[in-house]
Amino acid sequence: MAIVYAAQLRPSKMELLALWLPQQPWFVPGDTEVQRLGSFRFDDPAGEVGVETQLVGTGNNVFQVPMTYRGAPLAGAEEFLIGTMEHSVLGDRWVYDAVGDPVYAATLAAAVLTGTPQAVQFRESDGGTTVLPETSTISATGVPLTALPDLDALSVSTEGNVSTISAGGVELQVLRRLDQAAETTAAHGLSVVWDGQDQPLLIASATVS
Repeated sequence: MAIVYAAQLRPSKMELLALWLPQQPWFVPGDTEVQRLGSFRFDDPAGEVGVETQLVGTGNNVFQVPMTYRGAPLAGAEEFLIGTMEHSVLGDRWVYDAVGDPVYAATLAAAVLTGTPQAVQFRESDGGTTVLPETSTISATGVPLTALPDLDALSVSTEGNVSTISAGGVELQVLRRLDQAAETTAAHGLSVVWDGQDQPLLIASATVS
């Protein structure tokens, strides 16, 4: 499960993305401001890193931005830093483009390859917790593996609209700009729907050597 605190963020996630997205080679500006369409989270088994994917849109363009939130800088990941923000409950947070974060690689691989579901989100406030409604829902389209391969020696490359995370014998392809016509020849894929988007859109795929 994922605990979402009733907290103030300075700057907000969307304020960070409004500055970061135009600097990315795969971003296509639209005729409207960047707006949040939905999001989902993965569980970090260690409970230390927040792992959240934002689905944002501008005009007719929809983008996938996986993000990780950390309480300290991630060594060697300076090129993936989106920015920092002040969390009124957790303090300073370092926000990363998650393709460069090994915790995201592990959680994405678990979702694509073994069918691990997205995290159930709970809002913690005034000493109690409530379940938050999902704003998007993922589904694995491939045949789940029975076990997750070991992931090590993380490397990342981006070509066109796809960022590829290579770790051990696994390659994870993360689509940055979502396309109704996107397809994959990989045996394992991950798709998403959200309010107003009933047809599942491919967001990631994986191959195992």
